[in-house]
Amino acid sequence: MYLPKIYENFSGKFPEVLKDFKKLGQTCREAGPLDQKSQDLIKLGIAMGANSRGSVMSSTRKALEAGATAEEISHAVLLSLTTTGFPNMIAAMGWVDEVFNKK
Repeated sequence: MYLPKIYENFSGKFPEVLKDFKKLGQTCREAGPLDQKSQDLIKLGIAMGANSRGSVMSSTRKALEAGATAEEISHAVLLSLTTTGFPNMIAAMGWVDEVFNKK
């Protein structure tokens, strides 16, 4: 799986913080009834709202690995239009397409 250089640098400098951060993420995922695919699509929506390129791309890869189709992911992106606005939605669409084109 692709990891940005900044993430690799962070993990080298602060391995214990990263370990605890990952544990918190896992605990949050296990705290409720949503399946992996639903969680990843929701996290994609959050990433789009934050206008975070890295998070959108990571969430897209994770959603695909969890069984989401390209059509489901594209629909999730389209749904962001009325909440985050056209510019954010278009940016997210481009980032998602980058992931699709690498597959």
